[in-house]
Amino acid sequence: MKKLVLFDIDGTIMNVFGAGSRSLLTVLTAVFGREANLEGYSMSGKTDTQIVLELVERSGGTRSEVFPVLEKVWQGYIDGLAQALPRLQPQVFPGIPELLGQLAEHPDVVLGLLTGNVERAAWLKLRRVDLDGYFCLGAFGDCAPERRLLPEVAVAGAQRLTGKHFVGKDVVIIGDTPNDILCGQHLGVKAVAVATGKFSMAQLAPYRADCLLPDFADLSQALDGILG
Repeated sequence: MKKLVLFDIDGTIMNVFGAGSRSLLTVLTAVFGREANLEGYSMSGKTDTQIVLELVERSGGTRSEVFPVLEKVWQGYIDGLAQALPRLQPQVFPGIPELLGQLAEHPDVVLGLLTGNVERAAWLKLRRVDLDGYFCLGAFGDCAPERRLLPEVAVAGAQRLTGKHFVGKDVVIIGDTPNDILCGQHLGVKAVAVATGKFSMAQLAPYRADCLLPDFADLSQALDGILG
């Protein structure tokens, strides 16, 4: 039985040390003319679209003013990120290259992305560390305003690609935040959580992922957790 295995990027595969956040905040200030209110705000596990909408509202704006200029926001964000990435050395988390290599070669795995990043940002980040070639599809932060809507996008994309409709535990969502664990619950997917991001094992445990790992350094353990 084939499985659709979907990876988050930031905190799960790699760390770009806030380059994306800094670029996004810079362009929001430029486009809307006011600084975002970040007090008590967390971007973890949210889509880029959701982040933009929420930060504009927190700075006194309305969602209706966002959508006409959203493409301008994305272009400025991508331009800033493209300039920042070559100047830093992103961290790829333990075991990730080996794990992706094994999954990409597995005959019963369709390997994709489920990430809050807008699509162009996702590929920029992965290309920076030569990991973009492992993935054949994705659901991205410019596909929907909330992460819980992305699993259906990924499933539909996989069906167009393979002709198979993936359901239930045949869909595996891998991420480092509570939102990654929760986003596919309504579809009955398998959730694999990894504590390589901002959330510890203890913080992730109450969300009851099907599998919870400290990292993917143990390849056998990681494969068993994802495919077992």
